[in-house]
Amino acid sequence: MPEKSVANIGVVGLAVMGSNLARNLASREGNTVAVFNRSRSRTDELVAEHPEAGFLPAYDYEEFAATLSKPRTAIIMVQAGKGTDAVIDELVQVFEPGDIIVDGGNALFTDTIRREKAVRETGINFVGAGISGGEEGALNGPSIMPGGSDESWVTLGPILRSIAAVAEGEPCVTHVGHDGAGHFVKMVHNGIEYADMQLIAEAYDLIRRGTGKSPAEIADIFAQWNKGELESYLIEITAEVLRQVDAETGTPLVDVILDQAGAKGTGAWTVQTALDLGIPVSGIAEAVFARSLSSKPAQRAAASDLPGPSESWKVSDPDAFVEDVRKALYASKIVAYSQGFDEIVAGAQQYGWDIKKGDIAAIWRGGCIIRAQFLNRITEAYAEDAGLVALLTAPYFREALGRTQEAWRRVVVTAAQAGIPSPAFSSSLAYYDGLRADRLPAALVQGQRDFFGAHTYKRVDKDGVFHTLWSGDRSEIETEPSTH
Repeated sequence: MPEKSVANIGVVGLAVMGSNLARNLASREGNTVAVFNRSRSRTDELVAEHPEAGFLPAYDYEEFAATLSKPRTAIIMVQAGKGTDAVIDELVQVFEPGDIIVDGGNALFTDTIRREKAVRETGINFVGAGISGGEEGALNGPSIMPGGSDESWVTLGPILRSIAAVAEGEPCVTHVGHDGAGHFVKMVHNGIEYADMQLIAEAYDLIRRGTGKSPAEIADIFAQWNKGELESYLIEITAEVLRQVDAETGTPLVDVILDQAGAKGTGAWTVQTALDLGIPVSGIAEAVFARSLSSKPAQRAAASDLPGPSESWKVSDPDAFVEDVRKALYASKIVAYSQGFDEIVAGAQQYGWDIKKGDIAAIWRGGCIIRAQFLNRITEAYAEDAGLVALLTAPYFREALGRTQEAWRRVVVTAAQAGIPSPAFSSSLAYYDGLRADRLPAALVQGQRDFFGAHTYKRVDKDGVFHTLWSGDRSEIETEPSTH
C-alpha cells in the first residue's frame, strides 16, 4: 500500500464524543485528521456531514496507519473495557516504535497502568488521557488530563494544547504524570463532580421543601448565586434545568423526571480507590451512595410509611434560610475538593507520580464539568504552599469556613429535624469537625480492637506498642505491632 502520511492525528471511534473531538481537532490550524470507525457507514456519515473538516477516512487499520505521518498519533474514543483492549491490539499490529496511542475514554487507571506497561514493550507509547467537558467540551474545548511518557508529550502536547479549553489565557491541559496518572486524576475529577452535583441537589431540595418556592423561583436563586463565589458551570446549568418546562404536561421538567440517578462507575472507582489508599472522601462517598439509594424503588416504597418527624416543616425566614443554604453549599464544596486533592496526593505517592496540584486546579478552570471560579483559589493556595497538608487549611479556605460554618450547622440540624436527607451536607460537616477535633473516639476503637483481637495500641505518654492481657490479669505488656 502506498504511503499517504498526510494526517498528523487520527481518531478511532466516531460516536458522539469521538466525532466531536475529531471535529475540534480538524478546526484547529495545523491539524489534519484521519478518522476510522468499526462501522464504515459511521465514517462515511461523518465525512459527508462535515466537508469543512477535511477528514481523511480510513476503512481498515492498515489504511489508517498509512494515512498518519510519523510518529503516528491516534486517539481512541471507544467504550472503556474490552473494546479499548481490542482497538489497542489492532493498532499495535500496524504502528511502529515511537508511535503514540492515546486512550481518551473513561478507563480505570489501573487498566491504563497495565496497558501502558504492555504497549511500552513494543516500543510504542501509550497515553491514558482524561477528557472532561462532555459532548460540548469535546467539540469546543475540553479539559484534558494526559499521562504517558515524556517522549509522547513532546508530540502530543502541541496537538492537545490546540484543542483544549482556554481559561485566563492558558490552555486547560498539562502533562499530569506517567502511565495511569491522567486517568487517575480524571477519576477523582469525576468523584468531585458527583459530590458537587449531590450538594447542589440537596440545596435545591431543602429550599423547595423549606420555603415552598417553585423550581422557576429556585432557578432565579441559583442564577444569582452564579454571580458570586459559587460561580460555576454546575450552578449555571442547575438554573437552566430548573427553568425548563415539560412541553407535554406544562409542569416543571424536574417534576416529571424519575428520581432515580444513574452512574457510570467513575464515582464508585474514586471511593473504592480512596478506601485502598486510606483516604476519607466521605462527601464523595455519600454522593455515590445517594445515587444508589435513589435507584432502589422497591426498598423506598416499602419504607415510605416508616415514622418521621411529627410536625410539618416550613422556615420562618425564607431569605435567611436560602442564604444559610448557600453558605452550607460553599463550605461543603470546599470539603469535597479538599478530599479529592487528598486522594490525588495519596495516589501520586503510591504510584510514583509527580502531580502538581496547582496545575490540576488550573486545567479544571475551563472545559470540564466542575469548572468554577473557586478553582483559582485552589491554584493560588498550592502556589503559596505546595506542601499544603489539607486544602481546607489554606488561609482563603480557613476564612471561608469561618464565615460559613455556623450557617452550615444550622442547615444540617434543620434538615435532620425536618426529616430531609442531606447526606453530603452532613457527612462533609462531620468530616470537618473530625479534622478539627482535639481528640477522637478512635482511642476507644483501638481499645476494643485490642480486647477482641490483640491488635495492640500506642500510648500518649510513652513510645512503644502495647497490649492489655484482657483474658488474663489485665496487666499491660509491651509487644510488637499486630500484623492482622
